[in-house]
Amino acid sequence: MQAKTIREIENEYELELGRILKEIKKQKAKIVLLQFPDGMKPNATTIAEELEKRAPKAEFLIWLGSCFGACDVPLELKELNIDLLIQFGHNDFGYEHLWR
Repeated sequence: MQAKTIREIENEYELELGRILKEIKKQKAKIVLLQFPDGMKPNATTIAEELEKRAPKAEFLIWLGSCFGACDVPLELKELNIDLLIQFGHNDFGYEHLWR
């Protein structure tokens, strides 16, 4: 199976890459963890590569563990020393305190 382009993915999902880039800049995030629901995981590397192009000062990590919704925040966040968690496909529940 051939990987989809970022344009194809954006036609299928509301990625809000502009909003993500603004938040990275606002938070001065250096390490950003990207978390995707299972249905979006095949597109994870394409999305991460696009973000790397647009925010070259940040390092992007992809969480490959389970993700059953916005309440499924990885417990290992503090050990990863991330600056920002981006969950695709979920609502914001304000869990920033779990890694800060």
